[in-house]
Amino acid sequence: MNSLIDLCTKSYISDSWSEESETAFEELFGSGDGRYSLRAQKDIQFRTPAASVPFSAIIHESNPTSGGYSGMSFVIFPVEDGPAMIAMGVGTQGLSPDENIIGKPGHSRKMNAIVRWLNEQYSGNEPIAWAKKDAVRTDITVPQNVINAHPKYKSVFDRYGKEIYGFCIAKEEVADKALKAFLDFNFEERGYTPLSASEDEFKEIKSSYFSYLMPTVTQQKIGNLLEQRKYVVLQGPPGTGKTRLANKLLEEDYGSQGMTIQFHPNITYENFIGGLFPTSTGTELGLNFSVSRGHLLDAVEQAYQTEDDVLLVIDEINRADLAKVLGEAIYGLEPYEDRTIQLPYDFGGEIGQELTFPENLHILGTMNTADRSIAILDVAIRRRFAFLNMWPQVEVVEEKGNELTKEAYQKLLSIFINYASEDSFDLMPGHSYFIAHEDVDAADQMQTNLIPLLKEYLAQGYVANFADAIHAYIQEIEQL
Repeated sequence: MNSLIDLCTKSYISDSWSEESETAFEELFGSGDGRYSLRAQKDIQFRTPAASVPFSAIIHESNPTSGGYSGMSFVIFPVEDGPAMIAMGVGTQGLSPDENIIGKPGHSRKMNAIVRWLNEQYSGNEPIAWAKKDAVRTDITVPQNVINAHPKYKSVFDRYGKEIYGFCIAKEEVADKALKAFLDFNFEERGYTPLSASEDEFKEIKSSYFSYLMPTVTQQKIGNLLEQRKYVVLQGPPGTGKTRLANKLLEEDYGSQGMTIQFHPNITYENFIGGLFPTSTGTELGLNFSVSRGHLLDAVEQAYQTEDDVLLVIDEINRADLAKVLGEAIYGLEPYEDRTIQLPYDFGGEIGQELTFPENLHILGTMNTADRSIAILDVAIRRRFAFLNMWPQVEVVEEKGNELTKEAYQKLLSIFINYASEDSFDLMPGHSYFIAHEDVDAADQMQTNLIPLLKEYLAQGYVANFADAIHAYIQEIEQL
């Protein structure tokens, strides 16, 4: 690997490029200092042709030994006045025989995660890597702003801009990580992982860029966002700990100053804002009507009575028709502007008949993205709230799961990462389905909690594009 790193970080020398690159690629294989098995070497072909735009590539072994090739390729493009470009691309002759690899949603998803990891960890102020949203779109070239940011590689973009779907500039500070990430990705997609001597490093690199597929949202991050934006929604699939984290925030960061309520289809404007409610007169007249504050005005009044921050947690915020429930109050939900709303009744206290949201009142909603049958938040409401995605956390499963649930989690996660479309990726069941409990049989737990959820996904057609994989997974869990 060191020879390949050296080759990528120096400028192109035409007389020696082919020989040096051939030697460097040869050193990748074998149990000595190699990273991959000789069996993996037999499934690929190495190319370093004499061309106007020089390159060295690893391609599918079924391609002819010269001329245009097809399928997935790992490519290094050298330039005369800088480090080489490390890239993944499609052959100019099309996707075959790797259409089943490149066409998987997970292929583009992982390529984009690698690029995000490299840019955020190694780029400094200027991006050094880029990935196409969909690797199969060979009708789309590298965007002009990306080309402008890397003028040394213009000839590469001019010739192969449509075929390249991911690249990283092999600057010294990133060449080692980028080479290993791109090569490991290339070989793993073909079914080969690095030899045991490199296995720990392979797992470390993969774990690093996988963290960009499902980033962790910390309690501190939510707290900081509430300080800045005041109104925040945590959204994610079931079992990711949204409600638990919101309640923990209320207790620990706000000293329990505030309240938690849960929305449901019967929540009304009167329940949430306030209105007229019947009260007993205790006389022959029977009932009378009096003005009563709802949950929101109670929270506003509490915030008026203290200088401390107050948090209103609204669990499952999208289970009610939020536009109707909020009514005119939505006008006042501006995090950076004070607005006053005239209310239909005098609600007493500091509020009276005018509502201005105090700066120390924060609102935190939680929203289950798996429930497609309930209300979708309209644009006006979305604009007023900041949204954070809550993802399943592998570290929670590693800490609180047992061998059975850990393996089940990894298998299901792999299915979603590789095959789920953008719409269905955020349906990955949360880590709570895989936490082991001492007094509960782990197999029974997954069969009675996880499997019904997956069957509901199948029945509703939410996972239609990878239904066979989910069906096979259900069968495996049911046989435990």
